[in-house]
Formats: sequence, C-alpha cells, structure tokens
Amino acid sequence: MNHRRFILASGNKGKLREFREILEPMGIEIVSQAEAGFDMDVEETGDTFEENAWLKASAICAAAGLPAVADDSGLCVDALGGAPGVYSARFGGGKSWTDEQKYMYLLEKLVGVRDRGAKFVSCICCVFPGGDVLRARGECPGHILEAPVGSGGFGYDPVFRPDGYEGSFASLGEDVKNRISHRARALAAFSKELEKYADR
Repeated sequence: MNHRRFILASGNKGKLREFREILEPMGIEIVSQAEAGFDMDVEETGDTFEENAWLKASAICAAAGLPAVADDSGLCVDALGGAPGVYSARFGGGKSWTDEQKYMYLLEKLVGVRDRGAKFVSCICCVFPGGDVLRARGECPGHILEAPVGSGGFGYDPVFRPDGYEGSFASLGEDVKNRISHRARALAAFSKELEKYADR
C-alpha cells in the first residue's frame, strides 16, 4: 500500500486525537481537514452510521485526491428505541448545543427509567482515490449513569459506563478508553482491513 497519509473527514479534535493515537503506531499519518487545506461540512443525510461515514469520506477524497477516512458514531439507548443514534451530534438543540447540554438533555429523558442499557457504535469508512473502499464497525455496550462522572473524553462520555467498568468513559482515562471504546474496536478492525489491503 503506497498510501500512508490519510485525511480525517472530521473537524472533531477528540476524534482526530483518537485516530492518531491508534493508527500512527502503524506508520499511518492522519491529518485533519484543516491541515490539508479543506473546510468542508458534509451533510450527514444517511439513515445509518455506515452511510454517513461513506458520505463524508467520499466527499473529502474527491475534493483532496487523497485517501480519506471518516467515522460516524453515536450513542444508542435501549429505552429510547436506539436514539439518539445517527442524530447523536444533533440531539436536543442540535449542533449549537454543547456536549454538556446534550448529555444533560439525555439524562432528563431517562429520569425514572430503570432499563438504562446502551451502546456506543462507531463505523469507519476509508475511500481511496482509485475507488477502493474499506469499512469497519465497532461497538461498546454499557449503561447510562444517573449523573455525569469524570472530566475527560468528549460527547456523551461522562454519562456512559462501559460494561465491566465502574467509571464512565470520561473518568477511565484515555489509555483505557482507547483499548475498549467503540472507536478503538472499529479502528482495530479497520487496521486489519488496511493490512489486508496493503498485501493485495
């Protein structure tokens, strides 16, 4: 595989950090859209995480002429029928809301709810200039806490406790999160797909 430089089709600094921490040891350089000189906000019109990841990666790849990798991820809460799901970033008041406003809105919706099962889902799509596409998916099951815990992470991390752990994603530290998170699992699967792709 000649491609070792990928553009991350996202402006999310938290995602950029996680992609770099997991993929750079493989010798893969991840650059942000801004670093690559692109300022694009691709509309996420898909009904699934997979569709939205492809929409973002294909748009950036076409514009930049370089391999582009995108992640679409979100929180799926059992008691809410899988919501917010693909609308996780636009939950409640939309993208204008802070992370704290979104997860506090989620907690309000779950007041008095005993079944607090949930999972984080991450779907990764990589599109190459030649048209090749690689996909991977990762999930992390857990529960929604009664109140936020911890100050690390981003998004809904303070209110999500992964199965088998006492703390929230926001309290476990990046080293632990990068081993067990939905994105870590998707990236691990993606790295295997990259290795197979490189051996073609």
